[in-house]
Amino acid sequence: MKNFLKNMDRLHRRAFMERTAKSAFGVSLIPGLQSAVLGADKPKLKKSSVQGGKAKRLIYLFMTGAMTHLDTFDLKPGHENQGETKGIKTKIPGLQIGENLPGIAEQFDKIAAVRSMYTETAAHQPGRYLMQTSYKEIATTRHPTMGPWAQRHLGRQNKDLPDTVTIAGGAKHPGSGYLGPQFSPLPLGDPNRGLQNTVAPSYLTDSSFEKRLALINKFDRSFRKKFPVNKVNTYSNFYTQATRLLSSTEIEAFDLKKEDDKIRDEYGRSRFGQGCLLARRLIENNVRCVEVTFGGWDDHRDLYGRFPDRAATLDQGISALLKDLEEKGLLDETLIVLTTEFGRSPKINQNGGRDHHPAAFSAALMGGMVQGGQLYGKSDEEGRSVEEDGVSPADLNATIAKAMGLPLAEEIYSPTGRPFTVAHDGQPIDQLLS
Repeated sequence: MKNFLKNMDRLHRRAFMERTAKSAFGVSLIPGLQSAVLGADKPKLKKSSVQGGKAKRLIYLFMTGAMTHLDTFDLKPGHENQGETKGIKTKIPGLQIGENLPGIAEQFDKIAAVRSMYTETAAHQPGRYLMQTSYKEIATTRHPTMGPWAQRHLGRQNKDLPDTVTIAGGAKHPGSGYLGPQFSPLPLGDPNRGLQNTVAPSYLTDSSFEKRLALINKFDRSFRKKFPVNKVNTYSNFYTQATRLLSSTEIEAFDLKKEDDKIRDEYGRSRFGQGCLLARRLIENNVRCVEVTFGGWDDHRDLYGRFPDRAATLDQGISALLKDLEEKGLLDETLIVLTTEFGRSPKINQNGGRDHHPAAFSAALMGGMVQGGQLYGKSDEEGRSVEEDGVSPADLNATIAKAMGLPLAEEIYSPTGRPFTVAHDGQPIDQLLS
């Protein structure tokens, strides 16, 4: 029996013990006994020599479609897999990255590139979900992303503006998952349009608007009294926050027209570049987490006809963001993460592209708490698999969580009673943090 229990995973073991208790005693497994039975096999976080929590804000840049690692941060000079991309020197002697990232190369002292990422799936949506949440996508549970986790553990950072904003994140973004709508990110499509539908029609005065709200609350009061459950109260609070946002002067943070044209040009007039600029404006106004999604990296064909322009857009946006944050004194307290769902195949296919490749890819961390000027981890000579210091999506998220001061071991229970932690079983990478 002991070996039987040991070989079961934690959730199946709990279900087995609960069924046994009900059958034998007619009761559910009591909390104390459950902890004693399950606690022994729970993975423990390693002790760390690095103190976290200095990063007050997070800008998360997600490259959907799977960005190629051999043409960005993991060069294989002299190998046939390298393709057309040449290396260029960075600010750090002896370290090179892809030639299409000259601005990033000049500021590499602020950047730590991870060349040993790996994941468990080569399918886009499951890969994105795993990277963003640290958990596999399942039908019964939707898991939160890092912004909602930070709000859950640290509280709201701005009473009027949302704690998390997603820019071009798409309809399948995990959002706040089971944490509930009060932790939901505010989604924006096009950063150039800002927050739309925030100006009331000319016929609706402030007084009329408040009368309408009072009437709605009057109609809802009996329902809330009859059903005083968490979900009802949560949605009521959600709409209260939305109303507060509309009346706040801080809503101007979403308006890029308030920026000088010269600054907008420095970021690039692409949607990604303007998304980076909007991210800076938002974190400047105490929005804790801003995610900017940049798609189009699924290069199965004509890689070198498409990749250079996209890489130039990425390079311009990130370079301007780093410079801007540093000049405003915000970089030391802002963690910037650049990642993607998986890598691309080392061998170039017959269509001149690279296919899906989960066994090795790259990511990068910049700014707050990052020990810049390093290439962490290593893939093999072909760029095919991880050779040293492998980093999973959960490990990367644990590193982000540690930099932001989130409790890695604290369990939060979903509505179904299942325990989850901010980065699943991930271990933070101390070498990436200062």
